[in-house]
Amino acid sequence: SDRLPTAGGSAAPPPENSNSTVRELVAENSVVVFARKGCCMCHVVKLLLHGHGVNPTIVDIDEQNEAGIKNDLSRILGGGGVDGANSGNSAAVPQFPAVFMGGELFGGLEEIMGAHISGELVPRLREARALWL
Repeated sequence: SDRLPTAGGSAAPPPENSNSTVRELVAENSVVVFARKGCCMCHVVKLLLHGHGVNPTIVDIDEQNEAGIKNDLSRILGGGGVDGANSGNSAAVPQFPAVFMGGELFGGLEEIMGAHISGELVPRLREARALWL
């Protein structure tokens, strides 16, 4: 299989620097986590989501695909990509983990933990149709 191994969740096929593939993953899945392999913060986000009963689509980022995926995510977020126009717009360059819910960037570890602590995470997960109860 061409799917990436992950620690739980659905494995996503490795995007091959295709903006449409990354865009489709984000649009077609209720929760998508773009996570750098071996990153402890990425692991915490995955554990927290799994602890809530969410089965996110996980896209493992490594040195081979990081630049391409960052470019694709930057374009989705309205930037020009890290290698193109508007590359001065650092706000549009994603950091990992990058969590998308309901087709929109929710944020990284800080945003997920903040929403969890404030009680906003579960309603947002329900809104994204990642939780049913």
